[in-house]
Amino acid sequence: MTTADSELERRQAAFQRWAPYFLLGLGTFLASITSGTLMPFTGERLVALVLVPTALVMLVWWDWSGRLHRGPNAVSVTYYVVRWAIAFVLTVLNGFFAFFVVAGYYDADELIPGRKRQRLALFACSIPIAGAQTGGMPFRDRAGWLVFGGLLIANNVLLTVVKHFAEQQEARSQARAATITELEQAHEENAALQAQLLVQAREAGIADERRRLAAEIHDTIAQGLTGIIAQLQVAANAANASDPATVKEHVGRATDLARHSLGEARRSVQNLAPAGLSYDGLPEALRKTVNQWSERTGVPAEFTLTGTAQHLHGEFSATVLRITQEALANVSKHAAATRVGVTLSFMDDEVTVDIRDDGKGFDPLALSARTGTGGFGLDGMRARAERIAGSLTVESEPGLGTAVSARIPLVLHG
Repeated sequence: MTTADSELERRQAAFQRWAPYFLLGLGTFLASITSGTLMPFTGERLVALVLVPTALVMLVWWDWSGRLHRGPNAVSVTYYVVRWAIAFVLTVLNGFFAFFVVAGYYDADELIPGRKRQRLALFACSIPIAGAQTGGMPFRDRAGWLVFGGLLIANNVLLTVVKHFAEQQEARSQARAATITELEQAHEENAALQAQLLVQAREAGIADERRRLAAEIHDTIAQGLTGIIAQLQVAANAANASDPATVKEHVGRATDLARHSLGEARRSVQNLAPAGLSYDGLPEALRKTVNQWSERTGVPAEFTLTGTAQHLHGEFSATVLRITQEALANVSKHAAATRVGVTLSFMDDEVTVDIRDDGKGFDPLALSARTGTGGFGLDGMRARAERIAGSLTVESEPGLGTAVSARIPLVLHG
């Protein structure tokens, strides 16, 4: 329920609470200033002097204690009937007391059970009102009864029309409330579904990362350790054969393999947690990555930024950085390049990163020669891009270098 609805209900409740007091007071005031002509008999005045305080006491009782028996129920029906009877008698004494009868129009829905009984209650209220409009009861001739009958019919027709429109409005309000409730439930379900999808996406990302790390370890560290073991076994055999030169040669190879494996292990750790993004934006993190890769490999590499840099969502920045790291790792392992260029481009609705080298290239149809086992390599980079609704393309020819291009949506940091 909105604040406006709550305020409207508060005002309606206040009106229903104080309207009977006001109508009784208005009828009493008008009757008192006209009692000299409209209430000439002392007996009638005495009845009015008894009934008006009685009605007031009953209103106060219902307002402060009777509402504990909120209806519609037997107590509320009794209160409504007694109040109507008092108002009817007062109206017979003086037509201005018909104002007090009008109170029955406002709270019949609250006090009377069932639509048929509510319509009967409204009809009962229209009787003294029509009598007051005719000129006062009882009627002394046939014309008075005819006018009374016509007014009674007219009043009830108007009541029926107004009641019909009120019921339609209430039905529309209930339908709107039901629609709002359904929308809120749908929103909650969508939020729960989104949370579930987020958990599943994270789990899928974790599974992809595990597969990537498994392939990384298999292709680098495990192979390096296997080579070290093989070289040490040869060295051990040479030592048994008293061949110092051979021992020295194979120990040196084992040492080189160990250093290379250590470097690969460090690179894998860096790829696992791109800490550079914690301190720098994506352009600066890429610039440092390219410079560090160039220093480590000795291959000249240049970073270029085009467009206006934006603060990307963390997952998107991490994806671009890791794709770049994977592509540079492939260049160092396979391309035999003499020059590398990395370009980060910000456009209206997407971000692209291009990694180009002048290396020996390869046949794109033979991707298995580049991706390694377990989907590592180009397949792994493509999976990263597609996971965030992006894409990855590879252009290469033997002897003409390679160009890797990743495109992702421009999703800013929230």
